[in-house]
Amino acid sequence: MEERVEGLIRELRLEHVTNSYVGDAETRGISGGERKRLSIGVDVIHDPPILLLDEPTSGLDSTSALQVVQLLASMARTRQQILILTIHQPSYRILQYVSSFLLLSHGKLAHYGSIQSLSQTISQLGFKIPVQVNPLEFAMEITQQLEDYGAKHATFNWPNEPSQERLEVDQPERDDGYCSRIAEMRTLSWRFWKIIYRTKQLFLARTMQAIVGGLGLGTVYLRVKSDPDGIAERLGLFAFSLSFLLSSTVEALPIFLQERRVLMRETSRRMYRVSSYMVANTVVFIPFLLVVALLFAVPVYWLVGLNPSISAFMFFVLVVWMIVLMASSLVLFLSAVSPDFILGNSLICIFLGIFFLFSGYFIPKDSIPKYWIFMYYISLYRYPLDFLLINEYWSVRGKCFSWLGDVCSLTGGDVLRARGLDKDTRWMDVGIMCCFFLAYRVLCWLLLVRKASKTML
Repeated sequence: MEERVEGLIRELRLEHVTNSYVGDAETRGISGGERKRLSIGVDVIHDPPILLLDEPTSGLDSTSALQVVQLLASMARTRQQILILTIHQPSYRILQYVSSFLLLSHGKLAHYGSIQSLSQTISQLGFKIPVQVNPLEFAMEITQQLEDYGAKHATFNWPNEPSQERLEVDQPERDDGYCSRIAEMRTLSWRFWKIIYRTKQLFLARTMQAIVGGLGLGTVYLRVKSDPDGIAERLGLFAFSLSFLLSSTVEALPIFLQERRVLMRETSRRMYRVSSYMVANTVVFIPFLLVVALLFAVPVYWLVGLNPSISAFMFFVLVVWMIVLMASSLVLFLSAVSPDFILGNSLICIFLGIFFLFSGYFIPKDSIPKYWIFMYYISLYRYPLDFLLINEYWSVRGKCFSWLGDVCSLTGGDVLRARGLDKDTRWMDVGIMCCFFLAYRVLCWLLLVRKASKTML
């Protein structure tokens, strides 16, 4: 594959801009003509038998447009490819590189054939092509007459018999065009790391959210007391932390939506498998989100004064990590569902709102109507909230937090039983959260595979 890429770079005459930024509205990159040739290279890298190009010369000056068409004609001859392109106002020099022209008028055929046959047809209609006007430009002024002439003299045949024979003979010999899965995942993982590094606003937003959120919550709930008021404050802290962490990934939605268009174009051209993309995305974002989880968990845990056990702290970091992983998978899934940012953002708000409502924080499980009880079991909030409560009170379930005279009226075990928690289910909760994390990614993969199979970009 590397030799094929290097050969294509030479063929496209792009050696002088190798390893350069393509550029965007903010970053200066390669020129317009070089960008057009690069987009052509993306299309032909897997040597398709038929290449469709929509206005490859638009936005270019006459010299650059001519160079692009010359390049296309040369590549079509050497690669024995069928090249179909749309073009606006081609110059006379460009016409000599195109073998056949198809003119349409109101969706109907006006002419098909060479430039010479078009000139003959124009002459037969009694028109004379002005000096310094090419036949194709003049034909655009008499499309109705050409359409009427074509309807009366319908001798239209596709001159593609040799090409069809070539396709029938050559196609079985073509491989599936894919690299090995390991090579795909390695390359895509490296690209994801570059995206994270280059998308500094997303990287800074996620890290600053974690740091500011952790420090902010830690100072608000600074040194919570071990009494009934402190128990209520801890529950409020856990609920707000869940809402904050699950909603903190919304800013990644436009990045995923932009990436989806690139993914659809590249996978529809068999550049790599959708499954390799999903695995690479997962492999890269797991450690990145672990850093985010640590930046949030460390300050909030010790400033608030939660369970001082080291094992409890490690469990807290684990659950925060699982929360942001689930949130990332949910956003990835909804980015595959949503056509744009507005609908995607609305869906995220709806999903998170419904999940929070049925987490058991607002409505106890026994009070949820039976026809809505399934939402309690699929809520992304329920399992981490249970986990946080067990992590905080399981090791002190015999400790008294409130006294009525000489009688203990509230223990850690009472706090857990109020939520219906009578067993240490932390590892089971982690397993369920892992299932949510994987399930949303599998659903996203299935949707992307379906969309890629129907995409023609």
